[in-house]
Amino acid sequence: MRAGTDGLEHPRMSDAPYGEPVDWEPAAPRVHPLRLLVSFAVLTASVYLAALITPGFGLDQPGAGALVALSLAALNAVVPPVVAALRLPFMVAIGFLLVLAIDAALLLIVDAVFPHWLRVDSFGDALLASVVIAAVSMVLQVIFGTNDDDEYTLRVTRRIARRLGAEARTNVPGIVFLEIDGLALPVLRRALRDGNAPEMARWVAEQGYHLGEWEPDLSSQTGASQAGILLGSNEDIPAFRWVEKETATMMVCSSAGDCAEIERRHSSGAGLLADGGCSRGNLLSGDADEAILTVSRLDVEKRANPGYRAFLANGFNVTRLLVLYIWELMLEWTAAAQQKRRDVRPRGHRGGIYPFMRGAMCVFIRDLIVYSVLTDMMRGRPVVYATFASYDEVAHHSGLERLDTLEALRKLDQQFGRIERARRFAPRPYEIVVLSDHGQTQGSTFKQRHGYGLEDLVDRSLSGGHVASFAGGDEQQAVIGHAMGEATGKAKKRAPNDVSGRAAVVLGSGNLGLIYLMDSPRRLTLEEIEQRHPGLIGTLRDHPHIGWLLVRSAADGAVALGPRGSHRLEDGHIEGEDPLAVFSPNAPAHLLRTDGFAHVADIMVGSFYDPELDEGCAFEELICFHGGLGGPQTRPFVLHPPTLALPAEPVVGAAALHAVLRGWREGFQTPAQSSAPVPAGQA
Repeated sequence: MRAGTDGLEHPRMSDAPYGEPVDWEPAAPRVHPLRLLVSFAVLTASVYLAALITPGFGLDQPGAGALVALSLAALNAVVPPVVAALRLPFMVAIGFLLVLAIDAALLLIVDAVFPHWLRVDSFGDALLASVVIAAVSMVLQVIFGTNDDDEYTLRVTRRIARRLGAEARTNVPGIVFLEIDGLALPVLRRALRDGNAPEMARWVAEQGYHLGEWEPDLSSQTGASQAGILLGSNEDIPAFRWVEKETATMMVCSSAGDCAEIERRHSSGAGLLADGGCSRGNLLSGDADEAILTVSRLDVEKRANPGYRAFLANGFNVTRLLVLYIWELMLEWTAAAQQKRRDVRPRGHRGGIYPFMRGAMCVFIRDLIVYSVLTDMMRGRPVVYATFASYDEVAHHSGLERLDTLEALRKLDQQFGRIERARRFAPRPYEIVVLSDHGQTQGSTFKQRHGYGLEDLVDRSLSGGHVASFAGGDEQQAVIGHAMGEATGKAKKRAPNDVSGRAAVVLGSGNLGLIYLMDSPRRLTLEEIEQRHPGLIGTLRDHPHIGWLLVRSAADGAVALGPRGSHRLEDGHIEGEDPLAVFSPNAPAHLLRTDGFAHVADIMVGSFYDPELDEGCAFEELICFHGGLGGPQTRPFVLHPPTLALPAEPVVGAAALHAVLRGWREGFQTPAQSSAPVPAGQA
């Protein structure tokens, strides 16, 4: 199928058999005169309304609003791209502040050039006026339907892509992987049905996309899942945080140093993103050639990073982002007040720094990643993997399918629509795959139910010594800290990771708890634990909201203990009631695999799971959680086009999913495909 250049008809990958290239001819973004006129009218109206609202900003002549709007549009087309082209360290912070200052300075410049037409009393008034203009413009754009016009953005992005070294046009397909952190298959299925993900629903209805499922490992959290998906191995990652007893140190999947070490341990050099790939917003890079907002590559952010140029090249993006950030704060404070007034339960902690983290994830980080993906596509990069964590962050505190949680999902879906529409302008055809790394399960926390935490339960059950506890937070805090470190030039300080001199260390990873008894540099057997701390195992087994314990017996090997029975994992022998009966049929295999890790805890603790209410409880203060077993946290999804097929057998484990995704990429980008020339006369 031949593509036209009018942007109306272009080939999809589904128009060709699997792995067979199409005759690709990208469209050229065009400026539509009517939309341009409407946009100018919106900007002019915004200037007039800003003059009414802002005390230190006024218009003194008829038609001054149109003059200011025209001047701002002209200056914005010239000045911010120059700033974006500068090679500055800590580009996000310095570039953001520079462009924000320039937005205000542009009004002062217009005031200086046309002193009798408008009045700007100070720089502060100019800054406030520029923010008000952005806010009013956004409202009017929604009203007049001009907020979905990305062709100007793509014209700028293509120009920047060429300067950064865009690849020549090719028929060889590329793949964009968009990860929605923490979104479970059942939640997405309902969102597609109920209108909370209209773009992806359209892909299913019109493009034949299929919604598949895969099962993560224990632990079901981003560190382990991304190690498996991106690097092909997540061995010896028992949880979000764990202790290496031989050195008495704690590893955390949100630490830049620890993520770099995880990548060093697991990388073979042939990750999913090797050979030209790009990592955007991930914990690990997957051996990508380029990375931004990737925790394991913190040093990249300190240097001049051109990955943000497309975003900074439009000065209106910065003021728009600031307005959206303030709006997100207002949404969070309003939603939190409503939950408290209605006594909604379970209800998470939503004060302190969390509203600002939510704003950063749902606006700042999200938009930076979207623009980086658009730039990657305009450059023709062969594979891109981008993680969007806003749904996960909001769900942790608001609930699995509360209104503001689904609103975060809807906004992500809207951004995916932008990415999908941009495909026809790229120098190569692209397939888009949406997936999640795990889901989430809901329920009041362990501490909310009892007034004490797992660490307190362990502390009073030990024969001697005291417990050090580490819980709370999640991988989103790492991304925020990563951005802040990039902004300030200082990496976020690691939490103290020296756990020497402690009788025991208790860690929380969602509804998975880890208990390390530090009086031995090796893992203790069940018999040794009962000898040294006779009351500990019995107390844990008898607790109503603990579902299972994983321990290693000198006599029976790996054993899952429950309140009324046990499951011998190596031969499947069950005594009494099987503590794993309510979980996935693969749960025994997951526990047995984790038992073989070098740094598995002396006691691994899983919360209860009630299949009727579909709830469990976290050992950290998150009302929606992941990390262990039970419920939709173990039901992530893959939304894929018809040209890419999941295997008939279940995909169990992140490394198995890596093999599938790697196979998709190799099926499209084999050496034979890569050498396919663009037909004569079309270069």
